[in-house]
Amino acid sequence: MASVTINNLVKIFEDISVIHGVNLQIDDGEFVVLVGPSGCGKSTILRMIAGLEEISDGEILINDKIVNDVTASKRGVAMVFQTYALYPHLNVYNNMAFSLKQTKMPKQEIDKKVKAVAETLHITDYLDRLPRALSGGQRQRVAIGRAIVREPEVFLFDEPLSNLDASLRVKTRLEIARLHKSLGTTMIYVTHDQVEAMTLADKIVVLRDGKVEQIGRPIELYEQPNNLFVASFIGSPKMNFFTINDVNETKLKKMSGRNVNIDTVLGIRPEHLKICTEQQALISAKIDVIEDLGEYGLLHLITGNLHEFSVKIPDMAQQNIDDVMSFTADKKYLHFFDKQTEQRITT
Repeated sequence: MASVTINNLVKIFEDISVIHGVNLQIDDGEFVVLVGPSGCGKSTILRMIAGLEEISDGEILINDKIVNDVTASKRGVAMVFQTYALYPHLNVYNNMAFSLKQTKMPKQEIDKKVKAVAETLHITDYLDRLPRALSGGQRQRVAIGRAIVREPEVFLFDEPLSNLDASLRVKTRLEIARLHKSLGTTMIYVTHDQVEAMTLADKIVVLRDGKVEQIGRPIELYEQPNNLFVASFIGSPKMNFFTINDVNETKLKKMSGRNVNIDTVLGIRPEHLKICTEQQALISAKIDVIEDLGEYGLLHLITGNLHEFSVKIPDMAQQNIDDVMSFTADKKYLHFFDKQTEQRITT
C-alpha cells in the first residue's frame, strides 16, 4: 500500500491552465474517487499521478517520495483505462502476463500469479480466448487483472465502467468494491457518475474547471454540500433549488428561523419533500410529468412562478397529471445558499 500526496498541482496546455493548484492527501489503503463533469480535469490529474502527463508545477509524492521526474514504470502504480487497452493478438493469459514477462519473472511464478488473479476475477475459463471473443465486462475484468498481477502500490482507474451497459456497470462496480476490500490497496478512481462515486468511495473529491470544490466522505457531501455546484452534482435525482418567489416566505422563515431574502437560494432534495395539506404547504405546484420507476415514483412539477422541481415519493397510486399538490420538509433537510457567491450559508 501507499499514500499519495498532491501539493499545488498545476497543468498548462499551450498557455491554457487546466489544473489550478490542486491539493489532495490520499492515505494508505484509501479508495478515493475524483468526480466531476467532462472537462473538469479529473483524468488529467490521474494521468499526472501515473506519469503519463507532465506536471507544469507542484508536486506529486508516493509514499512521501517526490515522483515528478520518475518514469511511469518506476512509480509503483497500475492504471486501468476506459478503453481496456488490451493487446488484440494476445489471449487473456498473455495479456495478463505481458508486464511480468517484461521483468524476466520466472515462468512458473508468472503462471501462479496469473491463474490466482484469474480465479479472483472469475475469468479462469477465458484464459485461452482473444479479447474479441469476450464481452465488454469480461474485457474490463481482464484489464483489471492485468493491473493486479503487477502488485502495484496504487491502482488508478480512469472511468472503467463507462463503456458497459447498465447491468454490467452495477456488477463490475461491486467487483471493484470487493477487490478493494480483499486487496486493501490504495485506489484512485475517476468518474463523472456520482452514483459510482457515492457507492465506492471512502473519500470523494469534487472537481470543477480544474479546481477542487469539496473533499469529504460521501455522506458529508450529501448532507453538507459547500456550494450550489456540489449540491447539484451529488445526489440522484439532483437537489431542487428555489428562490423566495417560489415558496411560502412566511412559512419558510418560521420553519428555518432565518431572515431569508431574494438573494437566498433554498435547496431541498426530492426525497426530502413530503406531501402535506395546503395549510401546511411550503411549496405548491402542478404535476407536469410522472415517472413510475417501480420501487418509487418521481413527480416533475411546475409552480405558479413557472419554476420546475421534482419530488420522489413511494406511492404513485393517487397522483395524476395537472393535479395541484402541496409539500413541506423537515427543517434539518433545508439547505441555504447565497445567490451571488453560490456558497453555503451556515449561520
